[in-house]
Amino acid sequence: MSVKNEPGGVKVLNGGYKISGCFHRISPSRPVRDQDGRLMGVTNPRDITHIHMYGGEAVFFESLPEGRLMASRCGNSGCETAGSIYMPFRTHCPDCLGRNTPVDITDLARKTATVYSFMTTERTGAFNTLKVPIKFINIAFDGVCTILMGYLSVGEPAIGLRLKPIFRTKDPTFTILDLSWVPSGTPEPDLPDGFSY
Repeated sequence: MSVKNEPGGVKVLNGGYKISGCFHRISPSRPVRDQDGRLMGVTNPRDITHIHMYGGEAVFFESLPEGRLMASRCGNSGCETAGSIYMPFRTHCPDCLGRNTPVDITDLARKTATVYSFMTTERTGAFNTLKVPIKFINIAFDGVCTILMGYLSVGEPAIGLRLKPIFRTKDPTFTILDLSWVPSGTPEPDLPDGFSY
């Protein structure tokens, strides 16, 4: 396969992005016909590769397959909210705009995570890869000033339900889908394939 037809890819070389391959591939159109065979239109298939760089948030995503949950903390002693811990991970403090410090809250999450609120849905939009019904949960942690949104892989959500984080340690995607939640006490054999505590 020539570079022209290879899917788009990116490497970092000497601090810069080295882009190769094709980021927009067109496939032949196909006719769309009604039940009587009359032409109604055509499909216009396209394959687009999007580059999404994590920047300062990379530590969060690369820690998930290692079974670690990273938050961030404001360390600016002059900030009105110094010491505040943020989850989801924030690279900068929203109050002083100073650079936050990564902090591992895996043990804190295992001990104190609870369902703050939840919703169950059958549809979440295009390209959804989660099994339906999807049980979206908002998760609160002791000592953390923000709420994390995630999804419950096992069981039924309830406000106040004690949770444990689980991590996709086999074939990780390096996206937020590598983190999920289960009720405390869920046996490891009941976890989804590829996930562990």
